[in-house]
Amino acid sequence: MKVRIGTGATEEEASAIASALAQHVGSEVNVYVGDADEPLVTWSDPGEPPEEDDLEPTEREKELWKEIEAIEAGGPEKYKERLAEKGKLFVRDRLDLWFGDDGVKFEDGRFAEFDAEDKLPADGLLTGAAEFEGRDVHFMANDFTVKAGSMAAKGVEKFLRMQQRALQSGNPVLYLMDSSGGRIDQQTGFFANREGIGKYYYNHSMLSGRVPQICVLYGPCIAGAAYTPVFADFTIMVEEMSAMAIASPRMVQMVTGEDISMQDLGGAQMHAEHSGSADLVARDEEHARELVADLITYLPNKAHEKPPRSEPKAPKKSPKGIDEVIPQSPNRAYNMTDVIERVVDADSYFELRPDYGGEIITAFARIDGRPVGIIANQPAQRSGAIFPDAAEKAAEFIWKCDAFEVPLLYLCDTPGFMAGSQVEKDAILEKGKKMIYATSSSTVPKQSVVVRKAYGAGIYAMSGPAYDPQSIIGLPSGEIGIMGPEAAINAVYANKLNAIEDEEERAQREQELREEYREDIDVHRMASEMVIDDIVPPSTLREELVNRFEFYADLEKDLPDKKHGTIL
Repeated sequence: MKVRIGTGATEEEASAIASALAQHVGSEVNVYVGDADEPLVTWSDPGEPPEEDDLEPTEREKELWKEIEAIEAGGPEKYKERLAEKGKLFVRDRLDLWFGDDGVKFEDGRFAEFDAEDKLPADGLLTGAAEFEGRDVHFMANDFTVKAGSMAAKGVEKFLRMQQRALQSGNPVLYLMDSSGGRIDQQTGFFANREGIGKYYYNHSMLSGRVPQICVLYGPCIAGAAYTPVFADFTIMVEEMSAMAIASPRMVQMVTGEDISMQDLGGAQMHAEHSGSADLVARDEEHARELVADLITYLPNKAHEKPPRSEPKAPKKSPKGIDEVIPQSPNRAYNMTDVIERVVDADSYFELRPDYGGEIITAFARIDGRPVGIIANQPAQRSGAIFPDAAEKAAEFIWKCDAFEVPLLYLCDTPGFMAGSQVEKDAILEKGKKMIYATSSSTVPKQSVVVRKAYGAGIYAMSGPAYDPQSIIGLPSGEIGIMGPEAAINAVYANKLNAIEDEEERAQREQELREEYREDIDVHRMASEMVIDDIVPPSTLREELVNRFEFYADLEKDLPDKKHGTIL
């Protein structure tokens, strides 16, 4: 029911009217004040409380409550004590941390293995649905007090049901992992079956790109258990607690003779710095939850939706300082985050994989409340040259942003892909190809900014003019060319310059050639020839991006009709 009252009415008066009407008509009442489009007050009649009588729960129900209490107590007390020694929470306390006292909506398979001879509570795995930060999510969480969180037939079935229901509901999935892997002595019940543990990764693949999959590790996850974290879209590890590896240190020693600790083999720092499998590293359990609470705000609530917008905030630092942050010389280092902080909303910068492939920044942020994914060269790291790890990191981030409808912002300042024998061994061509492929195939709105140098194939990877960005704009410091002036002059004119005997004359001629070359690659020439769309004053860059992302928010872009590309 809608009711409109006079303009001068207070919220208290509107509430009184809404309450009285709701009780009378027995339905929701919306009270509008004046010409307002939105109701000032909404009120629903809660109805009469249930009628009391003398009936009480029977012994049958009381017995069921005792059974539930025993299941929720988990495994033996001695194993709970070991959790405390390692600074870890019991799994149900962990769920309380994540979802609060009333956040778990329901749990499936709570009575799994209830009739088993050794009574394994919930078969060591909790699955269900919960509300997390205002969103509906599916969850799974290993109970390490039950057979070290290991997996067997019933737990596997619960896991698969949860994944299959996520495919149907379109809600995100949280994997709270603390598992030693499959129970070897029970493998005939789940290992190679059609609906066995191998189906995990098939379902991960089907869920990939449909709903966000976020995994937090709370212990050593070995062999099959280690694949869920790497199949997830985002993986968070906890310092000195998490680990994942294809085999345990003991197995490694048996196979290779290498004597290595679990942390050195597959700990949080190793995966954050060397493999790139850890997107973020948390200090402890509470910090892990905080990181995911931030992360999920940049992602859709549900499949086929766009990420929700937030209230806009001014940048942490004034956009007026952007031009001064960028050095005049293309070879001088500076920190690209100093530019980013002057463009994005305050406190919205959220970097992923900060310790891996540091020559490229991959981060979520907001611009005028709108989530965006940022791919930015980092001149403070090896001049912003694109190395294999950085290219691979960028490709994967671009692909995830595109899957979850997060617009992309490229900030280009790179001398291009790195050259040399070592990077060739590290597959610079293969990994660079992946970055270019991801940029080419993404269909979300893309804005590309030539901040300073854009040399070589670096401009291709950074969504240059040929890669269908919705806009490519330059700052006055920008340059686009096959290579920088020094390298170009050396490549083209080295012999002619060496033939000039007089040093002063040679230096003067070299400077003239550099200036001529710089005119060719200057962003003004590129704008004059319509290679780029515009040159903007750096102090207006944020405003420019706000307008462009807003204008192209509902962009529709289709790829050629085909099954899928072959470049991964």
